[in-house]
Amino acid sequence: MTPPLPSDLAYVPFVSVANMMRLVHRIGVEEMLRGLADRIEADFRRWELFDKTPRVASHSRDGVIELMPTSDGEVYGFKYVNGHPKNTRAGLQTVTAFGLLATVDSGYPVLLSEMTVLTALRTAATSAMVARAIAPKDARTMAMIGNGAQSEFQALAMKAVCGVDTLRLYDIDRAATEKLVRNLGGAGLSLTACATPEEAMEGAEIITTCTADKQYATILTDNMVGAGVHINAIGGDCPGKTELHPDIVARSTVFTEYTPQTRIEGEIQQMPEDFAVTEMWQVLRGEAPGRTHADQITLFDGVGFAIEDFSALAYVRDAIEGTDLYEDLDMIADPDDPRDLFGMLMRAGRE
Repeated sequence: MTPPLPSDLAYVPFVSVANMMRLVHRIGVEEMLRGLADRIEADFRRWELFDKTPRVASHSRDGVIELMPTSDGEVYGFKYVNGHPKNTRAGLQTVTAFGLLATVDSGYPVLLSEMTVLTALRTAATSAMVARAIAPKDARTMAMIGNGAQSEFQALAMKAVCGVDTLRLYDIDRAATEKLVRNLGGAGLSLTACATPEEAMEGAEIITTCTADKQYATILTDNMVGAGVHINAIGGDCPGKTELHPDIVARSTVFTEYTPQTRIEGEIQQMPEDFAVTEMWQVLRGEAPGRTHADQITLFDGVGFAIEDFSALAYVRDAIEGTDLYEDLDMIADPDDPRDLFGMLMRAGRE
């Protein structure tokens, strides 16, 4: 649905971190994750309407800053996002973000929002939306390898959307696992802290890898992954950063968001350029198969794509309408005569 224009075009609704958290609590975390998953799936089903480009990235030794733009022809959206794994050592977030929606017909912004919290929600919702389509039927146990800032969101999304009720947890930092157990202690999940990733994967039908270091890493080796599982690989999301041994990728059926971006940033950056993958919109529209047999290893090579941010921003724009969960920002110059911007400036100096 096209976000409506505000009644006063000079003011743009702004959703702060505080109001985003109020919105999540008002809706409910799991209900919002379900709503985001449905909204993202609906937009994937109209894939051909969207502009698509790999994100515009500025890489440095310490991390990356990216812009993620798209438009469906009626509404334009973008997200600014960074990824700096070393930030946690200074007490800072690894990922921060904000996003904007604007109408294509006028170019006027209609929403500005924080997206640090919202990105965590939409990333988890995307993982669960994909798992709903291609994970083993009635999967209930998930191994969570990497228990950092994304982990609780991933766990609750898999619970809310897919019915997962058992988590087996591993992180190289035991404090991270303790944090997750503490945060999700009353969420209706069975939680087991494990000493090794191999132990965490015992009996798991879904394996989520969600680590932060910007490096070629082997979080899972080939011998650790048995037949019939679904791997939700979301930690590798920039050039030079992977989590899986290439032999795992080679024997999996791999699903992507937007393949040209994933070949740059995802697990398949390790593979030949002609390595075959399927984009998720094709599965959701019935144009390509998903899981076809019980022993198949399905791998979601998730790096995050602009359409998911567009969907999340549109969801928030609809959800805040008629509420007190936003502020009006005076960020658009609005002279009485559109040709007299200078006159407006001079009159302001006489007031």
